[in-house]
Amino acid sequence: MSVVKGIAAPLEKYDGSSLRILIVHTRWNSSVVNELVKGTIDTMTKEHSVKSENITIQTVAGAFELPFATQRLIAASRLQATPNAAELFSTLGENTGPPPINSQTFDAVICIGVLIKGSTMHFEYISEAVSNGIMRVGLDSGIPCVFGVLSCLTDEQALERAGLGVSEKKHNHGIDWGHCAVELAIKNRRWITGEI
Repeated sequence: MSVVKGIAAPLEKYDGSSLRILIVHTRWNSSVVNELVKGTIDTMTKEHSVKSENITIQTVAGAFELPFATQRLIAASRLQATPNAAELFSTLGENTGPPPINSQTFDAVICIGVLIKGSTMHFEYISEAVSNGIMRVGLDSGIPCVFGVLSCLTDEQALERAGLGVSEKKHNHGIDWGHCAVELAIKNRRWITGEI
């Protein structure tokens, strides 16, 4: 009996050339996380024409910090996209000058991290908190937040899910998250404008 796992291909080809995407990733388990981030970016730029200059990448220490950072970065992108934002930021200091302004808010966010179970309950607490937190940020902000946090029981499982290791089943889940982010961003635009 064969097991069928994984996401099916989208029903249409999505053009992400006009999208602005945020990736927030952890530095914990960085060798696995870096590979997942690479898979995500490669998928979006090569298969959906997302411009690399429209991908903002931010890091946090660990998975628990992902929801807060994501929430604040979405809020900052909205503030920067408001009319007269350049004047607002230029008043912050004479010597610093205004930060770079992008007039477009983020269309989607991908939160990437890797949790590997240890010998305490820490894994369960962090997994649940991060899952609920990322979901809440997406629902509260109206910006699609892709859950790219692996919850693995072993190091081998983490490597396999980043396309590393020796398993025949290895697959970089960052690829799936890249497809998902572009699809959700495009669909969210359509839903907002009533194109259902």
